[in-house]
Amino acid sequence: MNPDVLKYAQDILDSIGKINFHLSTVSTITQYSSNITIVDAVERRLAIIGEALWQINKIDPSIKVTDQNKIIGLRHILVHDYDLIDDPTIWRICQNNLPVLKNEILGLIEKK
Repeated sequence: MNPDVLKYAQDILDSIGKINFHLSTVSTITQYSSNITIVDAVERRLAIIGEALWQINKIDPSIKVTDQNKIIGLRHILVHDYDLIDDPTIWRICQNNLPVLKNEILGLIEKK
């Protein structure tokens, strides 16, 4: 595996781990929405994930993960169209999509 791809894959896993850490004391969307520090931290890490996946795609377009274009698109929204973001959407992504992404990235790294 290309060493840069591996680095970006590790960045994704690191960001997922940090999101999980930030959300470890949060069990509801209300708790999430009321803590601006956690909201900012989670959104920042999601932007990093999107950028890392975009970089992986540039290096090796054959590498695919579930909802890849949506993940990359979320990064664009977080950075450029942040007024379109709503907390319930981010909360759902963290609860439903990050575990899938984590498993796929771990599988990618294991193939190296």
